[in-house]
Amino acid sequence: MKRVGTLLTLLTMSLASSIHAGDDTEALYQQHCASCHGVDRLGGMGPALLPENLHRLRPDAARRVITGGRTATQMEGFGERLSAEAIERLTNHIYTPLKEIPPWGMEEIAASRVVHTDPAQHSPTPLFDADPQNLFIVVELGDHHATLLDGDSFEPVHRFQTRMNVHGGPKYSPDGRFVYIGSRDGWITKYDIYNLTPVVEVRAGINTRNIATSNDGRFVVAANYLPHSITVLDADLRPLKVIPAAGRDGTSSRVSAIYTAPPRDSFIAALKDVKEVWEISYRDPPPQGFGSWTHDYRPESGDLRESEPFPLRRISVDDYLDDFFFDLGYTTVFGASRDGGKGLVVDLDTGRRLAELALPGFPHLGSGITWEYRGRRVLATPNIREGAVSIIDLESYEIIKRIDTLGPGFFMRSHDNTRYAWVDVFFGPHREAVHVIDKESLEIVETLRPAPGKTAAHVEFTRDGSHALVSIWDDDGAVVIYDAKSLKEIKRLPMRKPSGKYNVHNKTHYRSGTSH
Repeated sequence: MKRVGTLLTLLTMSLASSIHAGDDTEALYQQHCASCHGVDRLGGMGPALLPENLHRLRPDAARRVITGGRTATQMEGFGERLSAEAIERLTNHIYTPLKEIPPWGMEEIAASRVVHTDPAQHSPTPLFDADPQNLFIVVELGDHHATLLDGDSFEPVHRFQTRMNVHGGPKYSPDGRFVYIGSRDGWITKYDIYNLTPVVEVRAGINTRNIATSNDGRFVVAANYLPHSITVLDADLRPLKVIPAAGRDGTSSRVSAIYTAPPRDSFIAALKDVKEVWEISYRDPPPQGFGSWTHDYRPESGDLRESEPFPLRRISVDDYLDDFFFDLGYTTVFGASRDGGKGLVVDLDTGRRLAELALPGFPHLGSGITWEYRGRRVLATPNIREGAVSIIDLESYEIIKRIDTLGPGFFMRSHDNTRYAWVDVFFGPHREAVHVIDKESLEIVETLRPAPGKTAAHVEFTRDGSHALVSIWDDDGAVVIYDAKSLKEIKRLPMRKPSGKYNVHNKTHYRSGTSH
């Protein structure tokens, strides 16, 4: 930590010396904001103040926060100390991109690592009586907390603070004891669920899209928008490798998302700005074959060896693919075209394109689910631009049904033990609605409105599929629990803008009705 403080002091001196006398806005920022948000706006005690990291916060809302502060945080208001004109300049400043993104490599990541507790000193069994496989982590964006929820009694077990702007969904260790939670600012927190305490944190990037954990529990990876990279960490969040994201021709790219492919012992990455799909192996020893596994992204290594870990395999595609769905065997990936209107099906073993899907709008394939329909397996995907759910035959790749909805949706969920699939209407005037679709008839059989006038989103099921949980996405929100058979509400838990809910068993067993 002493080293981090020294680096911060030197950086502060360097930046302070570069502030020109006439640059009043930069001087305002350094005087009032830098101590918490970093002299370079990359974050510190407070979040990074970059347009890429403020995606969910509109300028009007940011202006109100600067003026009045933010409850339940250390963010104080400046309305009584700064003029409206000065607050306006600060608001514009934090939405202005940096001229140059500073490096964030192995050294910076390692220096950011903070150890809170030693798991070796913790109890190997839970400190509570709930079934550890039927727990949920509920992310509450309203005040940057998470609730550990018992999926049998539907009573909170514990509530703890998270980093700001959690994004991409928490991921569990294979036994469900630890949960890894990533934020847009690149912070990853390892939390011991059994002992209700944080273990370690590290900043894996400056702006991070999501994280994934290996199926054997050894590795955690982060997909970064800033810098353009993939960060590989061990289970205790020590950096092992930083892989710059660049195409074969050297084009630098943001990384849209990264997923684990359990049967393949690998991670699959979606790239925003190059027409490639990446597979990164964590198999030991690394795989042979296909003729395209390379080690050309290990600059700290001089003499490359066949046994070097985390080799990269590039799969060339003929479009920019932004969002992925995998079949149950992880042999095939479905990607949505960045420009919308279609999807591509790619064989991960051969690297060849199998089909092009004429999908309307922009399908949210990352939230797609699968089930057996009339002896064939189908994929169902919501759409974030059109009011439709598309049903696709996974053998012929034909769209066998379009189910019209009240508006574009974001999340779709089901469970092997229920006949229904649930999809929200996240965007537009009908955002309060959740459609329930019969998986046998492919028809909407019920439209629920758990909180009129408020957004209802993100369904998740209990371990046995007997209950479905829906979020009321509002500061004065709730998690609403439904009987998954009768579709009757049985309980409502007030929460602060609950977004996602993540069941330990469903996530660690890669159930077909939930996202992976």
